[in-house]
Amino acid sequence: MIAELIAGIGPLWHERHQARLTERLRQRAVGAGAKHRFVFIDRLLATLVSLRHGTTHDVLAWWFGVDRSTITRAIGEVRPLLAQRGCTIAPDVRLRTLAEVIEYLGANGRTGIIDGTEIRVRRPAAGSKVRDKFISAKTRQNAVKAMVLTDADGRVLFCSPVQPGSCADITQVRQLGMVQLLADGPFMEILADAGYQGMGAQTGGGRVITPPHRKFKKNAPAWHEERHEQQRKAHSSRRIRVEHGIAHLKNWRALTRHLGRREHMSDIVQAVAGLLSHQQTAAPDRGLRA
Repeated sequence: MIAELIAGIGPLWHERHQARLTERLRQRAVGAGAKHRFVFIDRLLATLVSLRHGTTHDVLAWWFGVDRSTITRAIGEVRPLLAQRGCTIAPDVRLRTLAEVIEYLGANGRTGIIDGTEIRVRRPAAGSKVRDKFISAKTRQNAVKAMVLTDADGRVLFCSPVQPGSCADITQVRQLGMVQLLADGPFMEILADAGYQGMGAQTGGGRVITPPHRKFKKNAPAWHEERHEQQRKAHSSRRIRVEHGIAHLKNWRALTRHLGRREHMSDIVQAVAGLLSHQQTAAPDRGLRA
């Protein structure tokens, strides 16, 4: 996997590095100036260790024998490149946008499962206009929210950029344009929880399946309660795969709780999703149990 990442991301990093050098007016001759002691392979390894284990930049700087600012700058350069790779579904085949995922599911007649996940972040400073925007209505903690889409086996196909924790699940999906993509795209089955109720009517019958409604709020007959419970459990047992996919994402320490800048969370979530999907594709059985 490391060799594939080096082959895929190395040229992109080198191209961006050269572009930065040519954008500004040169004060020295070509080839002059300090030389990189922190090569790209080490930059990539530092980024992967930071994402997987949540290792601080101070510790990484000590490991690699460089300054802390060098580690911070290197991770800031490599992390967006990892996020742009998208999710791997087959060797050399990746899905980078939600439209590509919907097209893939529709063309193959596959079932997709969506759910939102929250990641705790630092609270905005006192007096900030967005201080209450990140408070989750579910956990009452400061968090950001991402929408995760997996297939029926729990393999991650897409992870959205994050929104503040106060954003509702269905609002985030609408902002991503998923409702319109499903309405205009081929027929497919998307499983969702109660937070997405209403999408079925907006996208066409049978496309988005949510838990069944209760027809009786009071004094429900026993047969109805029993049937409702059976339907609810059947839906939950099919939808549980997305929870497994989210659990695999949260195994990466960078997504358990983020103590850095909130502006980096979208890149972090999408980079981890891309790396996890690559692992699941390379070793499907081991990837789903890891």
